[in-house]
Amino acid sequence: MPRDPAVVLVSGGMDSCVAAAIARQTYDCAFLHIDYGQRTESRELRAFRAIADHYSIARRLEVSLRHLRAVRGSSLTDPSMPVPRADLQRSGIPDSYVPFRNGGMLSVAVSWAEVIGARAVVIGAVEEDSSGYPDCRAAFFEAFNVAIERGTRPGRAPVIQTPVISLSKRQIIQRGMELGAPFHLTWSCYQDEDLACGICDSCALRLRAFQSLGLDDPIPYRERPRYHPAEP
Repeated sequence: MPRDPAVVLVSGGMDSCVAAAIARQTYDCAFLHIDYGQRTESRELRAFRAIADHYSIARRLEVSLRHLRAVRGSSLTDPSMPVPRADLQRSGIPDSYVPFRNGGMLSVAVSWAEVIGARAVVIGAVEEDSSGYPDCRAAFFEAFNVAIERGTRPGRAPVIQTPVISLSKRQIIQRGMELGAPFHLTWSCYQDEDLACGICDSCALRLRAFQSLGLDDPIPYRERPRYHPAEP
């Protein structure tokens, strides 16, 4: 039987790769990648294309939201702001938060979903270790689903699905390994495109999770610090 289509937001990172692997079990996936003016966009785009090739995804869309670079306000999009060194005990919202980025991305995804008749929009947001980003919380996606229902054609509203939102990075790796997710094709570093820095929040969360499982992260790093405590 033909599967229903779903739009899957794929940044090129580990979380979105595993979310895509999960979505493929149920849906005929269309992959969406968004350039929002981030420092590592060219490397993330390479990762997106490699993951899409790995899964033989025919329907792909690459979209620019580079106004977020003009808006600035984040160390990921503003070259005058340094990317902070990893602090896994930090509370509050870090400088790497890109203001309402997920809202803009989801708007693009929902527009495309309406056009292709997709009943789901899948995003690899993670609440537990999202560095405190307010647009990575379950409550945000619940509210956005209400807006979609009220702002799309009757009977055509896709539903946002967040299959890894309640998982730790360790659990995401475990789930990805069960599904054969191509971690070696992904890229998570916030600031470098040749070798992952190993010292930004994103690298630290990823490395800590692999280390807690006694595994080597398959992507290349400039530094590979040991991060403790390990996740349970």
